[in-house]
Amino acid sequence: MYTNNAYLNDSHIDRKDKSNPLVVTMCGTYKLYTKPKLPTWRPRGRVDFQLLYVASGKAHFYFDKDSTDTIVHAGHMVLYRPKEPQKYVYYAKDHTEVYWVHFTGSSVTNLLRSYGITKDKRVFYCGSDPEYKNLFSVMIKELQMCKSGYSEMLEMYLRQIFIRLQRHFEQPIITDTSQIAEEIDKAIVYFSEHYNEAINVDAYAKQNHVSTNWFIRNFKMYTGTTPKQFILQKRINNAETLLQNKQYNIKEIAQIIGYDNPLYFSRIFQRTKGISPSEYRKNHIKYKNGRADQLYLSVLPSCLQILSTFYIYLASNISFHIL
Repeated sequence: MYTNNAYLNDSHIDRKDKSNPLVVTMCGTYKLYTKPKLPTWRPRGRVDFQLLYVASGKAHFYFDKDSTDTIVHAGHMVLYRPKEPQKYVYYAKDHTEVYWVHFTGSSVTNLLRSYGITKDKRVFYCGSDPEYKNLFSVMIKELQMCKSGYSEMLEMYLRQIFIRLQRHFEQPIITDTSQIAEEIDKAIVYFSEHYNEAINVDAYAKQNHVSTNWFIRNFKMYTGTTPKQFILQKRINNAETLLQNKQYNIKEIAQIIGYDNPLYFSRIFQRTKGISPSEYRKNHIKYKNGRADQLYLSVLPSCLQILSTFYIYLASNISFHIL
């Protein structure tokens, strides 16, 4: 399982914070590879808000004490409000990739309403715009690094997600016909599960009895990107995940995400990310080592204090026996 999480003040504690209208407290991502499933069950919910974004595959949610699961596909978000029971499961076989953020504040409900996220919205389609993943990723990094002004940056990034949702809600395609939405949803699921195969968009459209032009036009209106761009982004995103550990070399990663030629993969990655795969891996390892050093320095004073207390205790006991 791949995970990359960050917590405000390195605290996992569920809490309210009314010091500002909007406060981001936790953010992260999960992607299952070998672990068969990842369940979450919070019968009393939490005191904060949680927004989950299903970026790939699908997830299984259980709402209102319902024993039947609600399957949430890629391109959808789920919003939990304070004290709402939370029960959901991710399965490796579903190729699930989820991003999540916890937030609180003095006027969150009013703020959400201003962006069109009303109380009746629990599960909603948001499209598969790659910018969602980018915004979640930068929030994770801000929480991990905690540089000056990070709380304001976190609020700004989360508000950008809200603004994108508001714009998406206002698009007429969403309320056009359920048939179009269902057709594009089906394509998103298929592309998410088969992104590393040779997918021919013309053949896919013909197989599903729609014209290529109709399919590409509605796919772009619905997701903000073309089918080819969507598949490419899936490949690059998964390449980034695989590059963040040393389990596979560049050639193996290229083959895993659907490229037979590692040089071609490197050119595509460079063109998309502005950096080569090997440089990306090197920078990530350097960043992880920096985080480890930062964590070591943060806990060192506490460790020294404990050792000092122990030595004082030991010395006093030795003195007592001598006397």
